Amino acid sequence: MAGAAGDYRVAVLLPCRNEEAAIGGVVRAFREALPQARVYVYDNASTDGAAAAAAAAGAVVRSEDLPGKGNVVRRMFADVEADIYVLADGDGTYDAAAAPALIERLVSGNLDMVVGVRAGEGGQAWRRGHRLGNALLDRLVNGWFGGRFTDVSSGYRVLSRRLVKSFPAASRRFEIEPELAAHCAHLRLPSAELPTRYAERPPGGESHLRTYRDGGRALLAIGLFVKELHPLRFFSLAGLACALLALALAAPVLRTYFETGLVPRLPTLVLAVGLGLTAGGSVLAGVILDSVNRGRREAKRLAYLRYPSVLESARRAED
Repeated sequence: MAGAAGDYRVAVLLPCRNEEAAIGGVVRAFREALPQARVYVYDNASTDGAAAAAAAAGAVVRSEDLPGKGNVVRRMFADVEADIYVLADGDGTYDAAAAPALIERLVSGNLDMVVGVRAGEGGQAWRRGHRLGNALLDRLVNGWFGGRFTDVSSGYRVLSRRLVKSFPAASRRFEIEPELAAHCAHLRLPSAELPTRYAERPPGGESHLRTYRDGGRALLAIGLFVKELHPLRFFSLAGLACALLALALAAPVLRTYFETGLVPRLPTLVLAVGLGLTAGGSVLAGVILDSVNRGRREAKRLAYLRYPSVLESARRAED
């Protein structure tokens, strides 16, 4: 695809599971918006005719049998070679016509990720539970990892090759998007956002996202990301909780001891001492793991720097 700094290989990545009603139109829309891009549809054990519909529309169809969007995205990132990656869903809710603008923002700013912030109309496109859950995830990711995202759960984003090939994806399901946001914020990778239209699914389509089930998984995933990326904070908070509980249990026992010289609730005192020791051990574990994490962060940064930026890729292609 021709750009301001040269020519780029662009790959459109579409995870797909039982999207027969929408996938053909999605593939055709991206082929029209990005005529020089190659569209890949990864079928995730569909039981309908989604794979055949995608192939008929002109996509390169491959498969990933492990269920879950995170598993599909990890496989796509490993398999597909390109300079710029457009990641979207196969359900027809994202605006393919916005892809050139997202790519232009990535190239002009020499960024690693541009997120298509969803601006939806209608109750089905943006259900109230999804809005509230997304706002909570935004606050958690931004607060814990220092990001500035307003839609961490958006499935529409444009990514550089150096981000895709150095991203250690661990998520299995819909928590893949918050993981991408946390990774970029943690390593301070250059990123931006652009508003894009978010529409309702076409007739016959059914969302695979369950507000409470998948929202709970996303919250649990963020907790695990905090443990992995900020262990000192995580284990210090756990230690603080143990210490406060130990003080609450020990206070009345100590008060009775100072007043009477007796310890009538010895098991409670033993439990309080055990919790106090656990609090100290938790903080110590956080200090040790924080040193380990610094080495891991440096390794991730070095893996990221092995690949050229978007603009450097274009210069190398020209040479």
